[in-house]
Amino acid sequence: MARRLENRVALITGTGKGMGRAAALRFAAEGAWVIGCDLDAEANASTIADVQAAHGTMHGMTPVDLGDPVQARQWVADAVAIHGRIDILYNNASACRFVTIDQMTDDDWYFTTRNELDLVAHVTRAAWSHLCKNGGVIINTASVAGHGGGVGGFCHSTTKAGVLAMTKVMAAEGAPHGIRAVSISPGMIETPGSADQLAMPGVRDMLMAHSLVKRIGRPEEIAGVAAFLASDEASFITGTDYLVDGGLTN
Repeated sequence: MARRLENRVALITGTGKGMGRAAALRFAAEGAWVIGCDLDAEANASTIADVQAAHGTMHGMTPVDLGDPVQARQWVADAVAIHGRIDILYNNASACRFVTIDQMTDDDWYFTTRNELDLVAHVTRAAWSHLCKNGGVIINTASVAGHGGGVGGFCHSTTKAGVLAMTKVMAAEGAPHGIRAVSISPGMIETPGSADQLAMPGVRDMLMAHSLVKRIGRPEEIAGVAAFLASDEASFITGTDYLVDGGLTN
């Protein structure tokens, strides 16, 4: 049986842990040549080892701070040098701070915008000319937070709403070049990045009370949706967002 992403060159950001790690494993299993990056060199090396142990292909660069436009451009250039092209760009990496408006500092705001909005812009701009050559797919990680707001989410909801808007612009400007752009909005997913939030008293109970599927999501479930969206099976899909949240926003 043919694999969905056979011989596609897939750049995935934040492949050390969580959803990025799951995406690297799934995309490689689907036949893609994965190129990842992360700030955490040890975690990224572990992902590469697991991909290779499963007979997949993955290269990785670390540490790479994609919030720095110079490093973002260099990562894309290094990735293109390996396989000569880009077929899939998965802007997965992000980091944020949850804090109420009255307690928020300038650093909280700029940290979140840099690590959830700027890095998507920097990497996409760097990859754009390469994608325009032969077409391709851009997948952006948004969030249910971008569809609404909650206490402490001023920074996070704002930046993820920005990712949703950027995706639509990428789809519009990319269409003449054969580029599709989509986003995925996960709900609460069990990852190292969400561990502190899930450990807060009452958070799990609150999520279960508002969710139709009575459990927390898994990174592999997001990776499965991303693999579909990156494939030819989704060739008529662009400019839209996929909520993968167990019915939380319903």
